[in-house]
Amino acid sequence: MSVSYMESLSNIKRVMGTLMRELQGPTGAFGKLHHSVMAEGALSPKVKELIALGISINAQCESCIAQHVYDAMKAGATREEIVETIGITTLMGGAPGLIHGSKALDALEEFSKQG
Repeated sequence: MSVSYMESLSNIKRVMGTLMRELQGPTGAFGKLHHSVMAEGALSPKVKELIALGISINAQCESCIAQHVYDAMKAGATREEIVETIGITTLMGGAPGLIHGSKALDALEEFSKQG
């Protein structure tokens, strides 16, 4: 990744904000879906973020990895839980899971330094 993960998050928020203004129907519906699915339920928001992180790693989406590492940390995920999620993803995704899991570890390191 050529920019920091924090810069990546800022870029995502900026671009998504523009897209949400210009494509209100679909993005509004997606936003409602996101908030509904990630709300407290049978699974906690932290567990849901860890699942989303694992899927993001296997989908090889660097921006998604950054977003879900950040959101998992905000939801209270520990370093150990995030690293274990990377391990599960590596098991299920093989070498690509390992490579993109390392990107999640990089994001964790960067966000941990932010405070």
